[in-house]
Amino acid sequence: MTGQTRGSARPNQWLRNLNAKIASIPMILTAVVIFVGGTAWTVLYSFTNSKLLPRLSFVGLDQYERLWAAPRWLISIENLAIYGFFSLIFSLVIGFVLAALMDQKIRFENTFRTIMLYPFALSFIVTGLVWQWLLNPQYGIQSIVRSLGWTNFNFDPLYNSDIVIYGILIAALWQGTGLVMCLMLAGLRGIDEDIWKAARVDGIPMWKTYVLVIIPMMRGVFITTLVIIASGIVKVYDLVVAQTSGGPGIASEVPAKYVYDYMFQAQNLGQGFAASTMMLVTVAIIIVPWAYLEFGGGRKRA
Repeated sequence: MTGQTRGSARPNQWLRNLNAKIASIPMILTAVVIFVGGTAWTVLYSFTNSKLLPRLSFVGLDQYERLWAAPRWLISIENLAIYGFFSLIFSLVIGFVLAALMDQKIRFENTFRTIMLYPFALSFIVTGLVWQWLLNPQYGIQSIVRSLGWTNFNFDPLYNSDIVIYGILIAALWQGTGLVMCLMLAGLRGIDEDIWKAARVDGIPMWKTYVLVIIPMMRGVFITTLVIIASGIVKVYDLVVAQTSGGPGIASEVPAKYVYDYMFQAQNLGQGFAASTMMLVTVAIIIVPWAYLEFGGGRKRA
């Protein structure tokens, strides 16, 4: 009887939340057809010699060989690596420090939090145009400082091909750090107050409490924040177009702009598909470890 009861209970597991499962079918089909299908279509045509219109004229790995032989693509990868490394480091450090300061129950906390988060509400185009003006040597920061008496002061990163990517990085940090701060603050507010009391009773310095206790407890928040920042890094496009349009020359090129230019301006779909496939690989390198840490690792520990 027990075996029959267990056997008859199994189908009920599939029938649980049946309405919700039926309602999710359109979204599942959309994800499979549009996202998975579109991705497969892009990868397939990256092996073709498609120009203005897609065509199944396979050329093997020729598009990838041309891609990695193109100086413009190599510069865009180098820029993305520099931009990504410093964006991750500074966003996390500045965001966490601001969150830790905000967590001290300061006065006017809501006002400061709103001010810090406000840049994130702006589009990347608006942010790029604002910082293009601020970094313009004729009427931006350099002009203002020189008018105060420091006539030898130079600050024109957007017009210097050696450091132009850092000018774009400044704008990105200004816009995105507020979001990181809010994520970190939410994590800090989730820490039990008894942990802070125990650390004070034991005489542990505050910085050690953060490094040895609080940050490890916020592992999930840090991983989620890293994924959000990293996904924004890979697809950075708007800031570059608004601030420099890839210049001076091709000094501030990034992969997303390379893909757009080849697909819609150079009318070379095959090359654009190959570049976008490389971007897809980059995203997969980010998402797969995150999924493992969040789901696979958690199940093993459980």
